[in-house]
Amino acid sequence: MCMVHNENDDAFGSPWRRSLSKVTAVRGQPCMWPNMGKHWFGKHILYSFGTLFLRPIKTLYGGYHAYGVAGLLCNITNMASSLQIELVPCLQDNYAYLLHDTDTGTVGVVDPSEAVPVINALERKNQNLTYILNTHHHHDHTGGNLELKARYGAKVIGSSEDRDRIPGIDIALHDGETWMFAGHQVLVMETPGHTKGHLSYYFLGCGAIFTGDILFSLSCGKLFEGNPEQMFSSLQKIMSLPDETNIYCGHEYTLSNLQFALSIEPNNEALQEYATHVAHLHSKKLPTIPTTLKKEKLCNPFLRTSSPEIRQNLKIPSAASDAQALGVIHQAKDNF
Repeated sequence: MCMVHNENDDAFGSPWRRSLSKVTAVRGQPCMWPNMGKHWFGKHILYSFGTLFLRPIKTLYGGYHAYGVAGLLCNITNMASSLQIELVPCLQDNYAYLLHDTDTGTVGVVDPSEAVPVINALERKNQNLTYILNTHHHHDHTGGNLELKARYGAKVIGSSEDRDRIPGIDIALHDGETWMFAGHQVLVMETPGHTKGHLSYYFLGCGAIFTGDILFSLSCGKLFEGNPEQMFSSLQKIMSLPDETNIYCGHEYTLSNLQFALSIEPNNEALQEYATHVAHLHSKKLPTIPTTLKKEKLCNPFLRTSSPEIRQNLKIPSAASDAQALGVIHQAKDNF
């Protein structure tokens, strides 16, 4: 069990405190928020009652249809989780994600930009579809909603902020709510910046987060409906999760993002090592997703706004805030 105590109001409001006070144990397990106090709720947070840990995750890769091979399956297995996650490439560089609970047979899909690849993946395994989870309203994340809903009777889930913009929405969720996918506890995180109603879905039992277009490997989303301050706050929320968290984002952008990251922090040894790994995956025609939060903290320039090298190369004043630095980095990326 994990007990959270906060003496002061935090920047993200009371729904998070109420939510986390309820996130105690998943199937009788310890709470998995070991470094939440560093950025999220200030320094007056006390954790007690046992060791906080995230169980090991094993990922098995298959083929990748964008390179002419059908399907890619990531079996995420640990002692707590019965969740399987399958990457379904869509459009030119989008990912939808099929979620399959092996205990109950419940199946969901995250961000189906088109219906046909999702239908094909379901038919291969003779599965039905129960839920459609949308991180935000953009068509390349919701384009398959109505066809999939009509075919399978699936419930569409999204942000209450985007109630009028997500096609076919049935269940509108709010920041800090805990939603259940079969037996899996899902923390709903409001992460505006790319759009005002953007959500990220954090599956506590297996330590996986679906970030849509708010966080990519080595980058973050464009500021279509938000500003640098909102984006920085949203990224801080995600950074407060355990380092072992697996990040499932909305696009395969890593190779192009890598070029920009190396241009502004060329002496980052972790980034150089990751560049070699990305090149290897690309040569094998394999995706770079999922990535991990630990890796992104070491390599992603949008999570490294305090880096002296980045600030020097982009001429960001030392007195500039991290949110201001993020804005400069974002403008440099847009012009890259």
